[in-house]
Amino acid sequence: MYTHPVEKTYYPTIGLEIHAELKTASKMFCGCKNDPDEERQNTNICPICMGHPGTLPVPNKNAIEQVIKVGIALHSTIANFTEFDRKHYFYPDIPKGYQISQYKYPIVSGGTLAGVAITRIHLEEDTGLSKHDRGAFTLVDYNRAGVPLMELVTEPVIHSAKQAGDFARELQLLLRTLGVSEANLEKGEMRVEPNISLSDEEGKFGTKVEVKNLNSFKSVEKAIAYELARMEALYEAGRQDEIIQETRGWDEAKQSTFSQRSKENAQDYRYFPDPDIPKFELSTFFDIEHLRKNLAELPDAKRARYASDFGLKESDVEVYVATPELAAFLESVASVLTDKNSVQIASNYIISDALGAIAKDPTLKLPTSEHFAELVEMVAAGDITSRGAKDILTEILKDSRSPKLIAEEKGVKQDHNEGTLKPLIEKVIAENEKIASDYKAGKEAALQALVGMVMKESKGSANPGVAIKLLKDLLK
Repeated sequence: MYTHPVEKTYYPTIGLEIHAELKTASKMFCGCKNDPDEERQNTNICPICMGHPGTLPVPNKNAIEQVIKVGIALHSTIANFTEFDRKHYFYPDIPKGYQISQYKYPIVSGGTLAGVAITRIHLEEDTGLSKHDRGAFTLVDYNRAGVPLMELVTEPVIHSAKQAGDFARELQLLLRTLGVSEANLEKGEMRVEPNISLSDEEGKFGTKVEVKNLNSFKSVEKAIAYELARMEALYEAGRQDEIIQETRGWDEAKQSTFSQRSKENAQDYRYFPDPDIPKFELSTFFDIEHLRKNLAELPDAKRARYASDFGLKESDVEVYVATPELAAFLESVASVLTDKNSVQIASNYIISDALGAIAKDPTLKLPTSEHFAELVEMVAAGDITSRGAKDILTEILKDSRSPKLIAEEKGVKQDHNEGTLKPLIEKVIAENEKIASDYKAGKEAALQALVGMVMKESKGSANPGVAIKLLKDLLK
């Protein structure tokens, strides 16, 4: 709900159209390489993706399988019958004069993600990439033309810029978890296009505006917030009829949207089934149940498991969910640890210390899980201090080797043998009778002073917990 300071209430409605390039070896309807990092223009092209007369497209089976996986993850309905259609529009980046897409029979229908209902997911081919930075003309790179493109459409059930941004982030995480797309917004591998409307009447949709060319989640949120504010201002001025159905762009420098063109309707695209691609039943080519059983662990399932099995805090869990290689390292460490309660200690050292050190010095890298687990168990057993643990961690990030050997080399291994520590503590008490008397008189701070002296006398090797216990026993 969007409330104006003068208590007039407006009702925003937002739906998202999200395109994601799929991570396949070849393009959607030809054998050209699908390489988003190719820097040589118009290299990965052929007569099929360039729309030459007489060429015949052949659907990419792997791309269809990847869309099915996304549908399974979203608890959607997977179609059996499907077909490809021609969507006509005439831009320089569409070499055929039409785009092969899906209209009436998408592969995926329904489902939910992050509390947002999904309308459909279908497959199509991407367009070429127009370049406007070479002078008073436009050049087109067709390397991207024909790349498999998944389009997801949500129901118009989003009511804030933040909710829209959160949904898009969660979808990116899901696509990466499934391994179907890198979904990098800055590289154009994922494009978020919000459809935004504002109404002064609950339950009624306002006029819809679509915003394109958003290359970050922050831009998505800012563009939606800007449009809602723009529409509200027109309502307040009694000029809501100036809100028209249109496509708008986002100017990052000005932090505002601008009008591009009137919004097309489905009839403007003149959809019809592509006569070159046969209609087909998915069950003929895909074992849906096999794909369902072999799906990667989804983000929500991993969140629940890390919280229940490892007892990790939410912010740490999100780091592991978003970074599969780090999660794999944690799980490998956990499999080596004899005390599973120590996984929390391991996680703290991974996130708070190891990642910070690696960020400062990229030459460092995580050690073997066995050596890291050995360090964690030494900390849990009180064999080394926190300071000593960090010093050893620095060493094994440079060169993975036994933390026990490093502790002995550096002389940082802690002594928690009461038999060897007792004479040393008796000496400290004898040399500091005044402080010992203060503690006996009820001054707790005096105890910490004595612990400090014990640590100094032992050159840091005494276990503080054992030292405190012995001091209390001897000062009764």
